Formats: sequence, structure tokens, C-alpha cells
Amino acid sequence: MAKQLFGTDGIRGVAGEFPLDTRTVFAFGVALGKDAASHQPQPEILIGMDTRESGSWIAEAVAAGLASQGARVRFVGVITTPGVAYLTRTGTFVAGVMISASHNPYQDNGIKVFGHNGFKLPDSEEHLIEQEIFAQLSAANGEPPQPHPLTVEEELVRQYLDYLVGISSVRLDGVRLAIDCGNGAAYRLAPELFQRLGAKVVSISCQPDGRNINLHCGALHLERLQAAVVEHGADFGAAFDGDADRAIFVSASGKIVNGDGVLLAAGRALKAAGRLPGDIVVSTVMANLGLERAFQADGVRMVRTPVGDKYVLEEMVRLGAALGGEQSGHIIFRDYSTTGDGMLTALRLFEIARAAGTGLDELVDDLKIFPQLLVNVRVREKKGLLELPAVAEEIRLAEEAFAGTGRVLVRFSGTEPLARVMVEGQDMSQVQTFSGNIANAIRRAAGE
Repeated sequence: MAKQLFGTDGIRGVAGEFPLDTRTVFAFGVALGKDAASHQPQPEILIGMDTRESGSWIAEAVAAGLASQGARVRFVGVITTPGVAYLTRTGTFVAGVMISASHNPYQDNGIKVFGHNGFKLPDSEEHLIEQEIFAQLSAANGEPPQPHPLTVEEELVRQYLDYLVGISSVRLDGVRLAIDCGNGAAYRLAPELFQRLGAKVVSISCQPDGRNINLHCGALHLERLQAAVVEHGADFGAAFDGDADRAIFVSASGKIVNGDGVLLAAGRALKAAGRLPGDIVVSTVMANLGLERAFQADGVRMVRTPVGDKYVLEEMVRLGAALGGEQSGHIIFRDYSTTGDGMLTALRLFEIARAAGTGLDELVDDLKIFPQLLVNVRVREKKGLLELPAVAEEIRLAEEAFAGTGRVLVRFSGTEPLARVMVEGQDMSQVQTFSGNIANAIRRAAGE
């Protein structure tokens, strides 16, 4: 049976509406509490959140459900998603809960769950929690659940920040950084991290008000960061999304360096240091063909997975790989983290550049990016897309024309009612034509 609540990155929706209404969120807490109690009596559960205005009441509703099952709840307040993952796996917690909708606007929110190992829960366990949520909703009486008051434990945030400082292999004295925190979870942590390492930091979008998270800033909107890098003569620029599990970078010249560029730079550095087991890097079906070709030239095999850092990590563990990630900026350094971590990625990338005595421009100068276009189409429902004859025919025509020199990928978003059409090839006009034809076929057959 397919999951109904959990997508590729937890439960997500409009705050206050199903499945993020108070009753369902409380039922989630009950379900997780029962699941945790099956592993350990009176389990400790960690809760963190980003800066959305709905985060506090969702945290209190989750905590109420957990407490009803005898769980002890500890609240870390505003922290990054990888911060929750780190604290969960290094502490006494049976599970960790992050309340965030990542790059979505403030009206949305979400719930991500990590097991004690720091990994996101496997699909099978998410399905069991879903079943219990629906059982709780069916049995609910007319009384609304009461929130569980929470007190922030700042010392937990310090533990995570101290960890990042401790694993840095170089100082950043004399380096000027521009960082855009997207008015999200990294707004305090990222400036402090890089300042502690000696960098001169130019901070933008670090004034969250509950509603400006990701608003024309952060990893999806790089114009302000590009301008700040050039204006302040910064050596590097880094932009984080709302929960800072990913980062996109800007070079000194103002050039954007996405996850593909980071993987290439990090993969080469790890191989040169003898720390790339099997000479394997894991990425997703969205990774550019140019990255795959560059790795081939270096003797590195790139393995593709479905979209989602959860699936990247699963494949990394299966293959024993040390490095994996997504074009969108989720990068996993398996020796240090169990999830994408934007601040850790920034540390590693800046260290690689410092050690090479160069900048980001030079690190990715030979990466030939194939023209790639992603078109989103809002759909009525997420099923049967490739079974539609008109859609299948347009895909066939594109693949025949490419004859192995390009790619077509059509999939559903894991978090929104969207069909995503990705077309990649050597000629942009051809890419535009085929992506438009496929998108139009989807609109006619299944669009809203």
C-alpha cells in the first residue's frame, strides 16, 4: 500500500490544514511515541524547527502526542535539519523530529523524522506510523488536544556548532565570505560558525520574522548573494535553504556553483586523498550529464538514484560510498553526517579551495554543463502519468531524436502536486522544444 502522508522528505503541507492541522499533528506525535516506546521504555525524543511562524504550535502539538505516550520531549528550538540529525545520533534520543518545509514559502510546514542512527526513517516504518495516525484520527473524541509547553535547550545547539568547528581542517583567517541564510534555520548558526573559524562574514537574509523565510532569498534566489559577493569582494558566497540541509555557492566572479559542481570538486579532492572508496560518487537522476562525463574522465563512477537525499544516502550505505548528493545542493559527506548539511558542505568546499590555493571558479572551470531545462506542470492527481498515450509519445520522440546524446526524465514531485519534466541535451533549442512538447501533453491530459 502506498504511503499517503509521507513524501520524499517527510510530511508536508499548508500549516493548519490536513495533514498539518492540530489533530493530525497530535496524532503523529502519538504514533511516533508508540513507535519509539517499542524500542525503548520512556524514550527521549528531540524536536527542532526552522523560523516559520507555525513552527511553535506544531512543535507543541507533536510534543503533546509524544508526552501522552510517556516520551520525554527535549526542544532545541530553531536549528538546522542536519543539526537535529546530528544530535539524534550522538545523544540519547530514540528519534528526532524537525519541523520545516525546507525551501517552501512560510505558509507551508512539514515534519521530518530521524531514527537514533541519524537516518530518515525507512519507507516501511513511515507506513506503520501513517497507519497509526489514521487509527488515532478515527478514534479521536470531540476535545481538541492541548499543547505541550516547551523550553528551548540552547546547550544542544552549542553541541552541534562545536562539532562543526571541531571537524574543520583549516582556518579561514583572511577569507571574506558572503552568506545568505534565507531568513531560515541557519540565520544565527552560519555567521557564528564562519566567524569562529576566522572568516570575515557578510551576512544577508538573517532577520527572520516568521513569514520571510525563503522570500526572494536563500538557495533558490541567488541574485542578492551574487551582488553581495561582487560588491564586497568576497572570496566565496554560500546560500542556504530554509532548513539549511543544502547550499548553493557563488564564486568570486559571481558564477553560480550548484550541487553538481560541489560533487565534482569534492569527489576529486577525496580521490586525490585516497578517501573515495571504490572511486564511486552517488547522485540522482537529475545530475547533469556533464558531471557524469567529467567523473568518467577522472576514473570515477557516478551512480544515480531517484530524487531525494534519503535515497542517495541509502545507496551510499549500500555501496560504501563516502560522497553523494543532489544538483539542488544536498551534499552528504558520509564520514561526517547522515544527511545533507549546507554548513558542513560550505566548510568542506572552502577547505578544498584553500588547500588548492584557488577559488571556486577554477575548481569547476572544466565542468561542461549540458543545457538542461526543468518544467513544472500542476496536475490533478499524481498517478498514471507515463501511461497517458500522448505523453508517452512525446517522450519517445524526444529520446529517439537524442539517440543517446541527451536525457528525458518525467516524474512527480515528492512534496507538491506537480509533474516535473526534465530534458537535457547538447542543443538548448532542441531541449526547449522537447520539454515544451512533453509539458503541454501533460497539461492537456492531466493538468489542473
